[in-house]
Amino acid sequence: MSNLANIIGLMAAFGTTVSFLPQAIKTIRTKDTSAISLPMYILFNLGTIFWIIYGVLTVGYPVIIGNIITLIFALVILVYKIKYK
Repeated sequence: MSNLANIIGLMAAFGTTVSFLPQAIKTIRTKDTSAISLPMYILFNLGTIFWIIYGVLTVGYPVIIGNIITLIFALVILVYKIKYK
């Protein structure tokens, strides 16, 4: 059962993480962040950091891996939002 849970967790992490790619790519290419909410991205990044901590504390590798990758994409968008405000 644990293997099935990990497989489902990895699939979920893959789906939610890959969903950030189009926004990150568009933001990097255009440097246009006018439609992006700064408070939302700050809170989202903080929430993602807490998910990583939770994953470490519970030894949930899908949670850790998915959220680290998501955090990278979300931080890129946040940096662009702050830099090109």
